[in-house]
Amino acid sequence: MKSPISISRGKVAAVFIDLQEEHRQDARYLVEGFAGILANVQRLQAAARANHVPLYHWAYIVDLDKQERPFHPVGADGKSAFSDKSDPLTEICREVAPAEGEAFMIKAEASAFRTGPTANEIKARGIEWLVVAGVWTEACIDATVRDAVALGFRVLLVKDACGSGSAAMHQTAILNLANRLYGGAVTDTLDACRLVAGDTVIAWQVEGSVPLRFTYENAAELYSGL
Repeated sequence: MKSPISISRGKVAAVFIDLQEEHRQDARYLVEGFAGILANVQRLQAAARANHVPLYHWAYIVDLDKQERPFHPVGADGKSAFSDKSDPLTEICREVAPAEGEAFMIKAEASAFRTGPTANEIKARGIEWLVVAGVWTEACIDATVRDAVALGFRVLLVKDACGSGSAAMHQTAILNLANRLYGGAVTDTLDACRLVAGDTVIAWQVEGSVPLRFTYENAAELYSGL
């Protein structure tokens, strides 16, 4: 259902996941509509900075010399088939890169919060809400959001500032998360910017058990209604 929400100043942080060059330059890992996603992320980052909301950035990088991954796909050169530590395309896209003083972390798993002290550090700042954007929706966004909820954060999932390899992959992933986003909400970039500025907006919040029973035929319509 949709209902009014607001976020108290000083209680929100913005989280940006894996906005790396390989998703617009490597033909194997292109994100559909990535240019529009990056533009929305820029708007979200500008709103966060203008309202003194802390920003946290993550990049996914694989180092097979240090990580034991027996089934990980590799190329003919023995390097990771994606996000290899030696690949310059693992760089965060310059237009959404961390500004000076903003937190930047490397992760070797789908979730930003599976390992490391970052979640506790964010909580120690009194943060209750996490505004989440990035790629890929059904993989690293999904894992990060689920771990964040399990850790007690409220998640504001910004649907048009996330993306995946196709619209179908992205939309069904957002619907799956919306069905279980307990304590959080789904919105678009415009309303997310308003929320971090202190406004009240109408946003999707889950009520009951799995309310979005989507099919191949109605998934896009339900997604648009979030």
